Amino acid sequence: MDIYEGLKNIFGYDEFKKGQRLLIEETLKGRDVLGVMPTGGGKSLCYQLPAVLMKGITIVISPLISLMKDQVDSLVDVGIPATFINSTLSHKEFATRLQSIKANRYKILYIAPERLNTFSFLNLAKKLPISMVAVDEAHCISQWGHDFRPSYLEIPKFINSLDKRPIVSAYTATATREIVEEIRTLLGLKDPLISITGFDRPNLFYQVVKPRDKFEYLMDYLKNNFQEDSGIIYCATRKTVESLTKKLIERGMSAVGYHGGMDSNIRQKNQDDFIYDRVRLIVATNAFGLGIDKPDIRFVIHYNMPKNMEAYYQEAGRAGRDGEPSDCILLYSPGDIVKQKYLIQSSTFSKERETMLYRNLQYLVDYCNTNQCLRNSILSYFGEEIEVESCNNCGNCLSQSEMVDITIEAQKILSCIYRVRERYGVTMISQILRGSKSKRILDLGLNNLSTYGIMKEYTESSLKEIIMALVAMDYIHMTADKYPVLKLTPASLPVLKGEVRVFHKKELLEAGKTMRKKALSLEYIDENYDQKLFQELRELRLKLAQEKGVAPFIIFHDSTLKQMATYFPMNREEFLKLKGIGLKKYENYGEYFTNKIKDYVDRNGIDTSNIKRIEAEKPIRERTEDRYILTYNYYLEGLSLEEIAKKRNFTVETIIRHLEKCEERGKTVDWSRFIDDPTKEERVLKAIDEMGLERLRPIKEILPEEISYEDIRIIILKNGLKKM
Repeated sequence: MDIYEGLKNIFGYDEFKKGQRLLIEETLKGRDVLGVMPTGGGKSLCYQLPAVLMKGITIVISPLISLMKDQVDSLVDVGIPATFINSTLSHKEFATRLQSIKANRYKILYIAPERLNTFSFLNLAKKLPISMVAVDEAHCISQWGHDFRPSYLEIPKFINSLDKRPIVSAYTATATREIVEEIRTLLGLKDPLISITGFDRPNLFYQVVKPRDKFEYLMDYLKNNFQEDSGIIYCATRKTVESLTKKLIERGMSAVGYHGGMDSNIRQKNQDDFIYDRVRLIVATNAFGLGIDKPDIRFVIHYNMPKNMEAYYQEAGRAGRDGEPSDCILLYSPGDIVKQKYLIQSSTFSKERETMLYRNLQYLVDYCNTNQCLRNSILSYFGEEIEVESCNNCGNCLSQSEMVDITIEAQKILSCIYRVRERYGVTMISQILRGSKSKRILDLGLNNLSTYGIMKEYTESSLKEIIMALVAMDYIHMTADKYPVLKLTPASLPVLKGEVRVFHKKELLEAGKTMRKKALSLEYIDENYDQKLFQELRELRLKLAQEKGVAPFIIFHDSTLKQMATYFPMNREEFLKLKGIGLKKYENYGEYFTNKIKDYVDRNGIDTSNIKRIEAEKPIRERTEDRYILTYNYYLEGLSLEEIAKKRNFTVETIIRHLEKCEERGKTVDWSRFIDDPTKEERVLKAIDEMGLERLRPIKEILPEEISYEDIRIIILKNGLKKM
């Protein structure tokens, strides 16, 4: 069996996702690998498929008991002999399982890192033909990561104890380039293939909301979005989890709580109720979620700001693992910063680590206050090159908020920081500007400053928000300390001189409303699936899941049921053409679901001759090169950028990027064809001379409104200037 046969026959897919094929091929060649792939990018397949094809057994080191069970249930369901060893096993079960492992009855064995170097397991491991050790959630080995697990440091010791070193593979969804290097070093990977396939999750809609009343916003959101679907609500403290869960239940919501201080049996029951769709909502601290495999979580709401961008990306990324449109909403208030700083101060960290934690927290604060694309802010943090200025699918990009000129306010704030010689933080600057008569301000003589009381009409909270926005815009630098101090950056001087205007969005506080891009879900299946049949298929899936004692998604994802409700497969051949269904899945469940579909057709008198065949809508993923060439072919037809964008279902920005790539590869592009007014070019070139090419925004700000970002890019490309 080659890798494509294994992919189709076992896992039910016709093609690999980005990055999977290379990682699998190199593993099968005997090479160590380190894969950084976004949640939902198919990390598990990268070690599961080689494990099936190689001789011997693969040991998967996994951090959570719930994850092990779900993974093993899924593997057994597609015919792969797999098992796990963890603390849930009775002594008798443990002994029986050890005997089966010794008898080589399994291809994949999951184990927690804490058990690796126990005498019984080390003794067992020396007798096993171990082909590979796969480390899941590999970022847990890094002390600089957000989920550091000291037990992960035991993994190299275990590998080195084996008589023959197996292949080692490591996977994570969350790691900066520095942490990737630390994973490689700590695990002792030998000449590894390091594959970073990106952090973008196009199906996720990101939004930061600053509501006056978080709870009322949350209630409106829950009543108006994904009313029948699962969601996670993250809170910063156990106390908030308990009080919020109670309030939601009192308002008639189906919710349970989850935090590390709960009785372990209650905590496990609450998690199972959520995983098995017995409750809609789980309200949790960051103790919940690492390795949670539930694919159909439609929204993740952070009731409080988390501790850093890595934690936010990991937690928000639990939404939409099945690729369906999902929301990631962060409810922000300045009080959240105080909570997170308190948590840092309450811990016994080294000075170096404490400084790093403050710095990482500040990046997330900047994210909450930026006017720029939220998706790009996340990608920038992880070191990705930004290809387009706007993703057109986050709260900032889709916001219709009025942009307000805050230049005067910015000048007053910057001037105050300058006059106190850059010695104080946000609270002191706010109090000076408001004319506070606090004892400290009077004792220090700060009431004698010319900036004292010049913004007394503002509340302290609104002043702090403007200051944090200026930090996010890089006009102010905030030191990474326990008590951060505000300092001016070189970019502040043109603002103080009145040479640059400063704008900030006027917040939309319309409770419960998200600006999710509607077009994201307007694909063929989403428009055409039979919703009544879909519900009946979900009920059948739940019944089968309860009988087998597994989570419903182990049987089929919602996206697979939607395919069934679109194409009405009624025989083996048609059923196997659905994405995500292999031979074993058909053997296990095909008859149940085809019978249900036939019954539905008969009961409702449906004429199936009008239903499209599956082949017509089978997704075909373009290779990157083909994507650019398809765009270039439309260009050669003489179409405008707007016409090409419409045909390719991309934005004009993306079409410009495609043509730029084509030009870099030797194709000829006549950019002047897209310049409708020669005077635009003169104005843009003059603005570039004035502002430089470091960023597009300063150029755009001094140009007339009718000159767009696209016009600027085209003129830059036509004149062979530095690429943006």
